[in-house]
Amino acid sequence: MRQAAIAAVDLGASSGRVAVARIGAAGVDLREVHRFPNTPVRAGGRLRWDVLALFGGVVEGLRRGIGLTADLAGAGLDSVGVASWAVDYGLLDADGDLLGNPVSYRDAGTSSAVAAVLGELSPDELYAATGTQLQPFNTLFQLLARRDTAQSAAARHALLIPDLMTYWLTGELRTELTNASTTQLLDPRTAEWSTDLAGRLGVPVGLFPPLAAPGTPLGLVRADLGLAQRPQVVLAPSHDTAAAVAGIPADGDDFAFVCTGTWALVGVELPKPVITPESRAANFTNELGVDGTTRFLRNVTGFWLLQECVRHWREAGGDVDLPGLVAAAADVRGLRAVIDVQDPELTPPGDMPARVRAAAARVSGVTLDSRAEVARCILDSLALAVRRAVRTAAELSGRPVRVLHLVGGGVANTLFCQLVADACELPVLAGPTEAASWGTVLTQARALGAVEDSLGASRALIAHAAPPVRYTPTPSPAWDRADDECPRAEHP
Repeated sequence: MRQAAIAAVDLGASSGRVAVARIGAAGVDLREVHRFPNTPVRAGGRLRWDVLALFGGVVEGLRRGIGLTADLAGAGLDSVGVASWAVDYGLLDADGDLLGNPVSYRDAGTSSAVAAVLGELSPDELYAATGTQLQPFNTLFQLLARRDTAQSAAARHALLIPDLMTYWLTGELRTELTNASTTQLLDPRTAEWSTDLAGRLGVPVGLFPPLAAPGTPLGLVRADLGLAQRPQVVLAPSHDTAAAVAGIPADGDDFAFVCTGTWALVGVELPKPVITPESRAANFTNELGVDGTTRFLRNVTGFWLLQECVRHWREAGGDVDLPGLVAAAADVRGLRAVIDVQDPELTPPGDMPARVRAAAARVSGVTLDSRAEVARCILDSLALAVRRAVRTAAELSGRPVRVLHLVGGGVANTLFCQLVADACELPVLAGPTEAASWGTVLTQARALGAVEDSLGASRALIAHAAPPVRYTPTPSPAWDRADDECPRAEHP
């Protein structure tokens, strides 16, 4: 390894963060230098992302990172890469200016586009073309739902959120492959746009700039941003799940992964896509990863349910300590009540505790009286959904799974980690929390020649720098009973 300092920007649905890694003879050290909120704003009847505020947070994070690395090593930053959530995009006019803040995937309004697409193509035809799970917020449906607007008429470019950030950093227009593969417009077998599908549906796929793989250098940060230094910008695996999977400290390929946060992305890493009638029926998606890999996964509702419960209780005047709530949930009898976390009624914001209680009464015939009981019901149900997804991924792909890597925010929830181990009857290796930052950093480091240019070597570095915590399963037939009794709405 040679010495380098590399910044990773990770934009999540509720917050953004900038971390800096220092690489040297002693190994790799990663630390967060700036965290900032990501708060959607409802304006003009639409729920929108405040991307200017996000970009301001990115620039401030780079300013702090440059200052930190200059103080510690005297050299500043070598490079920066950006990852974020998927599917959402911004439109640019002919001058390269943004045409309004991007609409959030949680905004309603794509149902007519979904119906129009399925009136033209069957779900089988759509899946055969893209291998992408059918989600009403996919970029395909967003573009169609807004096709006849004045904004769309003025658009000359469409940029996915991380590509918008790198455009503002460098002035260069690219579409990074791992995020492009979430749009339901890319053929993962060829890593090219599905132009036949786009043409048949009238989707302006030509608005997207040229595709580029993770590790592609884009140029220096713009001088007019006023930073003390102009680091190189290198394309990260810009879908945060792709970055997180690249940041898993796996040894071998016999693992499944759970990338936790607002969502839980559950699946296996494969050398090629699995596009079959059975994988479509199970609503599994094929997303591109680093080094030509495929992330074969299902979107499972993650900590959104618990986050919304806590938000509701706090807004109602309650003093909610999340670690204390989870500790109290650990004392509640397990699997007393389970719900289908994929139930569409649990998707929108609102009075989540009331919805969870209603679902528990409907599914399990149980009344949840305390907040701890609500939390335990959610955590048990999330673990059950992960179990189903892991087993289905292994069955559909033919990939044996002997260990489960759990990364992201759920690592801090030790009860959840143990429940996942118990439900899946697999050892769980939990960590690192900031797997997306690790994946973003080491993809850049490989491109710069600072570390060995292989995914396995990068993962070994992560395992040494941030060893995961092991959870040993305690199997119980209660999980089998819960699996049999809980309804499934995991795919349309």
